[in-house]
Amino acid sequence: MKGLKKLALATAVAATPFAAHADLKALDDSAMGNVTGQAGVTIELETEVSIGEFRYTDEGYLSVSDIYIGGGAVERDVNGNVTGVDGRLDDLVVDIDVEADGDAYIDVHSISGAPIDYAIGVGSASLNATDGSGDSTLLASNIGIEGNLGLLNIRVDTATDNLIMNVGFNVTDMDMDVDFLGVNVRDLTVYGAQFFEQVEASGQPTDAAGLFASAQITVGKGTSVATGGDALEITIPQFVADIGVGAVEIGGESIGSFRMDNLAVTNTTMRVYGHQ
Repeated sequence: MKGLKKLALATAVAATPFAAHADLKALDDSAMGNVTGQAGVTIELETEVSIGEFRYTDEGYLSVSDIYIGGGAVERDVNGNVTGVDGRLDDLVVDIDVEADGDAYIDVHSISGAPIDYAIGVGSASLNATDGSGDSTLLASNIGIEGNLGLLNIRVDTATDNLIMNVGFNVTDMDMDVDFLGVNVRDLTVYGAQFFEQVEASGQPTDAAGLFASAQITVGKGTSVATGGDALEITIPQFVADIGVGAVEIGGESIGSFRMDNLAVTNTTMRVYGHQ
Protein backbone atom coordinates (compact mmCIF):
# COMPACT_ATOMS: atom_id res chain seq x y z
CA MET A 1 0.00 0.00 0.00
CA LYS A 2 2.98 2.28 -0.61
CA GLY A 3 2.03 5.75 -1.83
CA LEU A 4 -1.58 5.40 -0.74
CA LYS A 5 -3.20 8.83 -0.54
CA LYS A 6 -5.15 9.80 2.56
CA LEU A 7 -8.22 10.86 0.65
CA ALA A 8 -8.45 7.58 -1.23
CA LEU A 9 -8.28 5.64 2.02
CA ALA A 10 -10.76 7.96 3.74
CA THR A 11 -13.23 7.61 0.88
CA ALA A 12 -12.97 3.81 0.96
CA VAL A 13 -13.66 3.66 4.71
CA ALA A 14 -16.51 6.17 4.63
CA ALA A 15 -18.18 4.73 1.56
CA THR A 16 -18.22 1.07 2.59
CA PRO A 17 -21.76 1.05 4.09
CA PHE A 18 -23.15 3.05 1.18
CA ALA A 19 -21.35 1.62 -1.85
CA ALA A 20 -24.50 -0.01 -3.19
CA HIS A 21 -26.49 3.23 -3.08
CA ALA A 22 -24.16 6.11 -4.02
CA ASP A 23 -21.93 7.22 -6.89
CA LEU A 24 -18.47 8.46 -5.91
CA LYS A 25 -16.93 11.43 -7.76
CA ALA A 26 -13.15 11.65 -8.18
CA LEU A 27 -11.36 14.86 -7.14
CA ASP A 28 -9.02 16.58 -9.58
CA ASP A 29 -5.28 16.68 -8.82
CA SER A 30 -5.31 20.15 -7.29
CA ALA A 31 -8.18 19.35 -4.94
CA MET A 32 -6.53 16.08 -3.89
CA GLY A 33 -3.25 17.90 -3.29
CA ASN A 34 -4.97 20.33 -0.95
CA VAL A 35 -6.40 17.47 1.12
CA THR A 36 -3.23 15.35 1.25
CA GLY A 37 -1.28 18.38 2.42
CA GLN A 38 -3.20 18.36 5.71
CA ALA A 39 -2.22 16.61 8.93
CA GLY A 40 -4.86 13.91 8.51
CA VAL A 41 -8.47 13.18 7.66
CA THR A 42 -11.31 12.81 10.18
CA ILE A 43 -14.68 11.26 9.36
CA GLU A 44 -17.74 11.46 11.60
CA LEU A 45 -20.04 8.55 10.78
CA GLU A 46 -23.63 7.57 11.53
CA THR A 47 -25.10 4.54 9.81
CA GLU A 48 -27.54 1.65 9.96
CA VAL A 49 -26.98 -1.30 7.63
CA SER A 50 -29.24 -4.15 6.55
CA ILE A 51 -28.35 -7.03 4.22
CA GLY A 52 -31.03 -9.32 2.85
CA GLU A 53 -28.67 -12.25 2.25
CA PHE A 54 -24.96 -13.01 2.26
CA ARG A 55 -24.20 -16.18 0.28
CA TYR A 56 -20.94 -18.13 -0.01
CA THR A 57 -21.05 -20.73 -2.79
CA ASP A 58 -18.64 -23.64 -3.20
CA GLU A 59 -20.57 -26.60 -4.60
CA GLY A 60 -23.45 -26.11 -2.20
CA TYR A 61 -23.78 -22.77 -0.44
CA LEU A 62 -23.90 -21.12 2.96
CA SER A 63 -26.66 -18.53 3.30
CA VAL A 64 -26.80 -15.89 6.03
CA SER A 65 -30.07 -13.97 5.84
CA ASP A 66 -31.60 -10.83 7.33
CA ILE A 67 -28.49 -9.14 8.70
CA TYR A 68 -28.90 -5.88 10.64
CA ILE A 69 -26.06 -3.69 11.98
CA GLY A 70 -26.61 -0.55 14.03
CA GLY A 71 -26.67 0.69 17.60
CA GLY A 72 -28.95 0.36 20.59
CA ALA A 73 -30.63 -3.02 20.93
CA VAL A 74 -31.70 -5.92 18.71
CA GLU A 75 -35.43 -5.88 17.97
CA ARG A 76 -37.51 -9.06 18.15
CA ASP A 77 -41.17 -9.90 17.58
CA VAL A 78 -43.41 -11.61 20.15
CA ASN A 79 -42.03 -15.01 19.10
CA GLY A 80 -38.42 -13.97 19.62
CA ASN A 81 -37.62 -13.67 15.92
CA VAL A 82 -35.03 -11.00 15.02
CA THR A 83 -36.63 -8.14 13.08
CA GLY A 84 -33.92 -5.44 13.15
CA VAL A 85 -32.06 -3.03 15.43
CA ASP A 86 -33.59 0.01 17.10
CA GLY A 87 -30.85 2.59 16.51
CA ARG A 88 -27.97 3.79 14.39
CA LEU A 89 -24.29 3.09 14.83
CA ASP A 90 -23.31 6.63 15.82
CA ASP A 91 -21.09 8.78 18.06
CA LEU A 92 -18.30 7.46 15.85
CA VAL A 93 -15.16 9.16 14.52
CA VAL A 94 -12.56 7.73 12.16
CA ASP A 95 -9.13 9.43 12.14
CA ILE A 96 -6.88 8.54 9.19
CA ASP A 97 -3.21 9.39 8.73
CA VAL A 98 -0.55 8.30 6.27
CA GLU A 99 2.77 8.67 8.03
CA ALA A 100 6.20 9.59 6.67
CA ASP A 101 7.21 5.92 6.31
CA GLY A 102 4.11 5.25 4.19
CA ASP A 103 2.16 3.40 6.88
CA ALA A 104 -1.58 4.05 6.93
CA TYR A 105 -3.03 4.44 10.44
CA ILE A 106 -6.78 4.36 11.18
CA ASP A 107 -8.17 5.05 14.66
CA VAL A 108 -11.86 4.51 15.42
CA HIS A 109 -13.26 6.14 18.56
CA SER A 110 -16.28 8.04 19.82
CA ILE A 111 -17.04 11.76 19.75
CA SER A 112 -18.21 11.72 23.36
CA GLY A 113 -15.34 9.65 24.74
CA ALA A 114 -17.75 6.89 25.81
CA PRO A 115 -17.59 3.37 24.34
CA ILE A 116 -19.41 2.96 21.02
CA ASP A 117 -22.53 0.82 21.44
CA TYR A 118 -23.40 -1.64 18.68
CA ALA A 119 -26.16 -4.11 17.88
CA ILE A 120 -26.07 -6.93 15.33
CA GLY A 121 -29.07 -9.05 14.39
CA VAL A 122 -29.08 -12.08 12.09
CA GLY A 123 -32.24 -13.90 11.07
CA SER A 124 -30.71 -17.23 10.06
CA ALA A 125 -27.68 -19.12 8.79
CA SER A 126 -28.14 -22.28 6.75
CA LEU A 127 -26.32 -24.80 4.54
CA ASN A 128 -28.05 -25.57 1.24
CA ALA A 129 -27.62 -28.19 -1.48
CA THR A 130 -27.39 -27.33 -5.19
CA ASP A 131 -27.68 -30.90 -6.52
CA GLY A 132 -31.44 -30.67 -6.98
CA SER A 133 -32.25 -32.56 -3.77
CA GLY A 134 -33.53 -29.45 -2.00
CA ASP A 135 -31.72 -30.51 1.17
CA SER A 136 -30.77 -27.82 3.68
CA THR A 137 -29.69 -27.53 7.31
CA LEU A 138 -30.64 -24.57 9.48
CA LEU A 139 -27.47 -23.98 11.50
CA ALA A 140 -28.59 -21.08 13.68
CA SER A 141 -31.32 -18.47 13.83
CA ASN A 142 -32.47 -15.37 15.70
CA ILE A 143 -28.94 -14.29 16.54
CA GLY A 144 -28.81 -11.05 18.49
CA ILE A 145 -25.57 -9.45 19.71
CA GLU A 146 -25.32 -6.23 21.72
CA GLY A 147 -22.19 -4.66 23.16
CA ASN A 148 -19.65 -1.86 23.15
CA LEU A 149 -16.49 -1.05 21.24
CA GLY A 150 -13.80 0.46 23.45
CA LEU A 151 -10.79 0.37 21.14
CA LEU A 152 -10.15 -0.10 17.42
CA ASN A 153 -7.05 0.98 15.59
CA ILE A 154 -5.65 -0.38 12.35
CA ARG A 155 -2.19 0.02 10.83
CA VAL A 156 -1.20 -1.02 7.32
CA ASP A 157 2.55 -1.53 7.66
CA THR A 158 4.51 -0.95 4.46
CA ALA A 159 7.66 -2.65 5.79
CA THR A 160 5.88 -6.00 6.24
CA ASP A 161 2.77 -5.54 4.04
CA ASN A 162 0.71 -6.58 7.07
CA LEU A 163 -2.52 -5.17 8.44
CA ILE A 164 -2.27 -4.92 12.24
CA MET A 165 -5.43 -4.38 14.27
CA ASN A 166 -5.84 -3.74 18.01
CA VAL A 167 -9.37 -4.17 19.34
CA GLY A 168 -11.08 -3.92 22.71
CA PHE A 169 -14.77 -4.83 22.92
CA ASN A 170 -17.44 -6.46 24.99
CA VAL A 171 -20.67 -8.36 24.41
CA THR A 172 -23.24 -7.33 26.98
CA ASP A 173 -25.90 -9.75 25.71
CA MET A 174 -26.07 -12.43 23.02
CA ASP A 175 -28.92 -14.83 22.35
CA MET A 176 -29.12 -17.40 19.57
CA ASP A 177 -30.86 -20.62 18.60
CA VAL A 178 -28.49 -23.38 17.41
CA ASP A 179 -31.22 -25.15 15.48
CA PHE A 180 -29.36 -28.15 14.05
CA LEU A 181 -28.34 -29.18 17.59
CA GLY A 182 -31.65 -28.26 19.22
CA VAL A 183 -29.81 -25.97 21.66
CA ASN A 184 -30.49 -22.35 22.58
CA VAL A 185 -27.89 -20.00 24.10
CA ARG A 186 -29.17 -17.20 26.30
CA ASP A 187 -27.49 -14.17 27.89
CA LEU A 188 -23.97 -14.82 26.67
CA THR A 189 -21.48 -12.10 27.71
CA VAL A 190 -17.87 -11.36 26.82
CA TYR A 191 -15.86 -8.92 28.96
CA GLY A 192 -12.24 -8.30 29.94
CA ALA A 193 -10.18 -10.93 31.71
CA GLN A 194 -10.63 -9.18 35.09
CA PHE A 195 -14.41 -8.84 34.82
CA PHE A 196 -15.43 -11.58 37.24
CA GLU A 197 -12.79 -10.55 39.77
CA GLN A 198 -13.79 -6.87 39.65
CA VAL A 199 -17.52 -7.66 39.90
CA GLU A 200 -16.94 -9.90 42.90
CA ALA A 201 -14.79 -7.22 44.56
CA SER A 202 -16.85 -4.09 43.86
CA GLY A 203 -20.08 -5.16 42.14
CA GLN A 204 -19.08 -3.82 38.72
CA PRO A 205 -16.13 -3.70 36.32
CA THR A 206 -13.88 -0.79 37.24
CA ASP A 207 -11.43 -0.37 34.34
CA ALA A 208 -10.59 -1.51 30.81
CA ALA A 209 -9.20 -4.84 32.07
CA GLY A 210 -12.68 -5.68 33.31
CA LEU A 211 -14.78 -3.91 30.72
CA PHE A 212 -13.21 -5.01 27.45
CA ALA A 213 -11.89 -8.23 25.98
CA SER A 214 -8.75 -7.39 24.03
CA ALA A 215 -6.84 -8.78 21.09
CA GLN A 216 -4.19 -7.89 18.54
CA ILE A 217 -4.74 -9.36 15.08
CA THR A 218 -2.23 -9.35 12.22
CA VAL A 219 -3.36 -10.16 8.68
CA GLY A 220 -0.96 -10.66 5.80
CA LYS A 221 0.44 -13.01 3.19
CA GLY A 222 1.82 -16.30 4.45
CA THR A 223 2.88 -19.73 3.25
CA SER A 224 0.94 -22.96 3.74
CA VAL A 225 2.80 -25.55 5.79
CA ALA A 226 0.99 -28.38 3.99
CA THR A 227 1.36 -27.23 0.37
CA GLY A 228 4.10 -24.59 0.36
CA GLY A 229 1.77 -22.27 -1.55
CA ASP A 230 0.58 -18.76 -0.77
CA ALA A 231 -2.01 -18.34 1.98
CA LEU A 232 -3.84 -15.62 3.85
CA GLU A 233 -2.21 -15.65 7.29
CA ILE A 234 -4.03 -14.41 10.40
CA THR A 235 -2.02 -14.20 13.62
CA ILE A 236 -3.41 -13.52 17.11
CA PRO A 237 -0.60 -13.24 19.68
CA GLN A 238 -3.11 -12.98 22.54
CA PHE A 239 -6.84 -12.80 23.14
CA VAL A 240 -8.01 -12.52 26.75
CA ALA A 241 -11.57 -12.45 28.09
CA ASP A 242 -14.10 -13.56 30.68
CA ILE A 243 -17.08 -15.32 29.09
CA GLY A 244 -20.39 -16.13 30.74
CA VAL A 245 -23.54 -17.89 29.53
CA GLY A 246 -26.72 -17.23 31.49
CA ALA A 247 -28.55 -20.32 30.26
CA VAL A 248 -28.22 -23.21 27.84
CA GLU A 249 -31.64 -24.52 26.80
CA ILE A 250 -32.47 -27.95 25.43
CA GLY A 251 -36.09 -28.63 24.57
CA GLY A 252 -36.97 -25.14 25.78
CA GLU A 253 -35.74 -25.82 29.31
CA SER A 254 -32.53 -24.50 30.86
CA ILE A 255 -29.92 -27.06 31.83
CA GLY A 256 -27.84 -24.47 33.68
CA SER A 257 -25.30 -21.71 33.19
CA PHE A 258 -21.52 -21.63 32.91
CA ARG A 259 -18.60 -19.24 32.71
CA MET A 260 -14.95 -19.19 31.60
CA ASP A 261 -12.74 -17.06 33.83
CA ASN A 262 -9.44 -15.65 32.51
CA LEU A 263 -9.68 -17.26 29.08
CA ALA A 264 -6.39 -16.66 27.22
CA VAL A 265 -5.86 -17.73 23.62
CA THR A 266 -2.19 -17.19 22.69
CA ASN A 267 0.31 -17.77 19.89
CA THR A 268 -2.44 -18.50 17.37
CA THR A 269 -1.77 -18.57 13.62
CA MET A 270 -4.34 -19.47 10.97
CA ARG A 271 -3.56 -19.87 7.27
CA VAL A 272 -6.39 -19.87 4.75
CA TYR A 273 -6.09 -21.08 1.14
CA GLY A 274 -8.13 -22.80 -1.52
CA HIS A 275 -8.10 -26.52 -2.30
CA GLN A 276 -9.24 -28.78 -5.10
